[in-house]
Amino acid sequence: MSNYFEILCGVVALLLAVYYYATSTFDFWKNRGVVGPKPLPFVGNIKEILFARKSIAEYAREIYIAYKNEPMVGLYARRSPLLLLRDPELIKDVLIRHFPNFADRGTTINEKVEPLAMNLFFLEAERWRPLRNRLSPMFSSGKLREMFYLIVECSQHLEKHLEKNVGRKGIIECQELAAKYTTDVIGTCAFGIEISALENEDSEFHKIGKEVFAVNLRNIVHQKLKEFVPMLYHLLGLLPPPNFVLAFMKLVSETMKYKRENNIARPDFMKLLMDLQKNPDKLQNIEFTDTMLMAQLAVFFAAGFLAPSMAISNALYELALNHDIQDKLHEEIEEFFANDGELKFDDIKRMKYLDKVFKETLRMHPAGSVLRRRAQSNYTFNGTKVSIHKGMMIWIPLYGIHYDPDIYPNPKKFDPERFNEDAVAARHRMHYLPFGDGPRNCIGGRFGVSMTKVGLITILRNYKVDICDKTIPYEIDSASALPIPKGGTYLKMTKIPRQ
Repeated sequence: MSNYFEILCGVVALLLAVYYYATSTFDFWKNRGVVGPKPLPFVGNIKEILFARKSIAEYAREIYIAYKNEPMVGLYARRSPLLLLRDPELIKDVLIRHFPNFADRGTTINEKVEPLAMNLFFLEAERWRPLRNRLSPMFSSGKLREMFYLIVECSQHLEKHLEKNVGRKGIIECQELAAKYTTDVIGTCAFGIEISALENEDSEFHKIGKEVFAVNLRNIVHQKLKEFVPMLYHLLGLLPPPNFVLAFMKLVSETMKYKRENNIARPDFMKLLMDLQKNPDKLQNIEFTDTMLMAQLAVFFAAGFLAPSMAISNALYELALNHDIQDKLHEEIEEFFANDGELKFDDIKRMKYLDKVFKETLRMHPAGSVLRRRAQSNYTFNGTKVSIHKGMMIWIPLYGIHYDPDIYPNPKKFDPERFNEDAVAARHRMHYLPFGDGPRNCIGGRFGVSMTKVGLITILRNYKVDICDKTIPYEIDSASALPIPKGGTYLKMTKIPRQ
């Protein structure tokens, strides 16, 4: 009998020890005077995110609203303290003023299971800095001007595709349409090859792009483990990379080999990266292997595939609901085509109303849920007594800021006039962050903007968009790591007759 009692005591002691371990950090924010929701053992404050009941975007927005008068909110990702910032000056400290202390995004990387994660977006600060310095010139206005004709060529393919398909179908799934167009642009400008995703249903690059962002069990589990249970994530290093990663590496490797053997010198991103690889001294002892080169192309491809395509489909969705705005934008587009009928690089900058529509689209539908930063050392926030430890994660809630009614009155209304000069000047710079800000902002932002605007111009010059029976209200898929809408974006397109 005593043996059973001893076993029972041992089990109870073990459970108490596990419970203590799971909750031992839960006084961290209380000790610093930072308020926040009460955490639960083993899951902290992220239960609904872990079990895909809410997206990170929705959850962060709810926390932002619930603690309206607080400069910051203390959370726990399982047992790890996590800080969500609300105050724009504190956000500016993290992104800009004290950037060296927050140069990391804090993303867990296992190079065995994710060889393509060694890219500019995910890399730690030590390798990120020299690589960013060398890659930035690739995305200058001058380089973009050189490549602009390639984007226009892809838009012409988009126009032909619409001419062929809208007449037959009338109703178009705009996410898929836009993703095929952006795949063609990325293929041409990044890889120097014609992918023809708009015409080729079996396009390998387009299939890879869809698999990368697919909301399926593998991707969901992988993302949750990577962000919230890194110990288990690292155990995945025993497994081979997923098939779409191997397929991408094979396609890029074959393209690089062909270019080298045939001495092809087209001014695309791949060529610029290959030239950089020949001058390793410029990268401060970074081993710029073929895999690392492929990783940079992978992030260009992934970012170019998703963000611009979502911006196009989201803009079309909002315009379909707001015909007055759509008509006004159509008038501006026609005005710029009235002279010679050709779209020029400088026209994009001069289309002021298009720019407002674009910016309002990204306010309502930013491509990211939160901006993440990790402290490089212990840090005390300006004007407070709140100190954090090295390695702690910071969340900047894009959806909370962009939907704050004190910043954007009636935030669910699509209103491009929020971005007239006076309104922009009256807002804090940190209250609009679709591309992030500071040294680690989106390097390809200008390229993505141009690609998106050219796609919108091509569609809206030729077609009127409207909702239809298959159009569903916009709802973010809670299982996705990114704020992707459920069920697609089905709209009716009607050809605009030429006079």
